[in-house]
Amino acid sequence: MSGPLKGIRVLDLTRVLAGPFATQILADLGAEVIKVERPGTGDDTRGWGPPYVKDAQGNDTTETTYFAGCNRGKKSVTLDLADAHAQKRIRELAGKCDVLVENYKVGDLARYGLDYASLHESYPGLIYCSITGFGQSGPYAERAGYDPIAQAMCGMMSVTGEPVERPGTTPQRVGVAVVDLMSGQYSVIGILAALLHRQQTGEGQHIDIGLLDVGVASMANIASAYLGAGVVSKRNGGVHPSVLPSQVFECADGYVIVAAANDAQFRKLCEAAGRPEMARDERFATNSARVRNRAVVTPLLEAIFRARPVAHWTDALAGVGVSCGPIYSMDQVFDDPQVRARGMVVEIPYAPAGTLKMTASPIRMSATPPAHDVPPPLLGEHNREVL
Repeated sequence: MSGPLKGIRVLDLTRVLAGPFATQILADLGAEVIKVERPGTGDDTRGWGPPYVKDAQGNDTTETTYFAGCNRGKKSVTLDLADAHAQKRIRELAGKCDVLVENYKVGDLARYGLDYASLHESYPGLIYCSITGFGQSGPYAERAGYDPIAQAMCGMMSVTGEPVERPGTTPQRVGVAVVDLMSGQYSVIGILAALLHRQQTGEGQHIDIGLLDVGVASMANIASAYLGAGVVSKRNGGVHPSVLPSQVFECADGYVIVAAANDAQFRKLCEAAGRPEMARDERFATNSARVRNRAVVTPLLEAIFRARPVAHWTDALAGVGVSCGPIYSMDQVFDDPQVRARGMVVEIPYAPAGTLKMTASPIRMSATPPAHDVPPPLLGEHNREVL
């Protein structure tokens, strides 16, 4: 392994998404990650297909795209946690690792002597990261918790979806498991900070990540509006509640989202649209005036955008410095010249399919860039090497 975390060894007792996403980031950065899986079945997501990774002839392999998407760069060993001999082997592995990451329910690993308190006694330098739905304390600590529940309870779903006023609408979850992904990222931040602390003191520590905590923290300005001003935000669809225009517009052949964040940008938008007089209208001249007169200005803008195709607006507005982007489907995402130029797709050798395309790490480092040249492991592929 190479990278800024070269020499760091991670014992990965996680499955599904938040934990595996965290340990994949660590692997991308050069850590050696040993993933412990159940014999015979492995990580739950090995069974979450279709879709399956396709081979060069377009046929399904037996490997799911879900598992492949968050487990590259790892070594897989199979051990049954309920078996006393396997528990002994895991404790031995923990003693040879710098970091342990797990996402079992609170108390589950204590039954096997694999909880933080048990391992800390033997290995005081071990950094132990627990990822659960509700954290290690509080009245909900023992409940199972998943991304959709966290999205609901942190308030995210209450502000996601078409406006409340539109008949028949309901709160919506975000289309990707965003709380899981952010929980993985916060786990990595905590682990890196703990490694720095250990470098200074020699001490390990317990990192407690709860999906609900992460969801609440992620509400950012929405939460601040309530805590600081008592404002309970609501669903606005693709519309920003405090900035106008910052919303989705239908064009002649698709959709764009526009974010004209200040009055100067609104003037540029009006000029690019051939309607400079709109920016001089006192009802629209300032952002606060536009927000107050939303019911008047929005239909005018909608009519303007519907008259031209997406490419016209993205080019015209980019040309005058107004932020605007097309709303892509996934096939369009990976065909975009900026995504291609940034190398956001990597292709690596992968035995079941010949090669495997994956999204690259978005971290750009001038001296120690992430590496993504090690494919997701087959179940138990590294038993002999590791055990």
